[in-house]
Amino acid sequence: MSESSSVKQGVAAGTAMGAAVIMVTVGLLQFFQGLAAVYENEEFVVGVEYLYKFDFTVWGWIHLVLGALVAVTGLALFTGAAWARVSAIVIAAISIVANFLWLPHYPWWSVLIIALDVVVIWAISTWRPNPSDAWA
Repeated sequence: MSESSSVKQGVAAGTAMGAAVIMVTVGLLQFFQGLAAVYENEEFVVGVEYLYKFDFTVWGWIHLVLGALVAVTGLALFTGAAWARVSAIVIAAISIVANFLWLPHYPWWSVLIIALDVVVIWAISTWRPNPSDAWA
């Protein structure tokens, strides 16, 4: 492995562990956002009508379930297992779609979560852990 390749892998490995932390944090935030939407759906601001309009209670349940999945997958990602990496990429992609659909209601929040999910996908997809590493 060349020196630039090992540096790139070091950055990717560090970013992948950072991605695990980001996933746990984003998952918890999405979970609590969903909880707020389920219990206090009258408090949410309703924007322009869009083609894919859901009731806020439905959005709340979507964010509750997705938030729990993201957080659990983020915790599993700390092991470095192949199934955890694949699951993290798939769930981060689903989170991107869900937050894109949530965009009309809270655009800045949605853009932030989408950007963090893109970082997670990049970090995990470029990280190739060595079998000798403690994370593999």
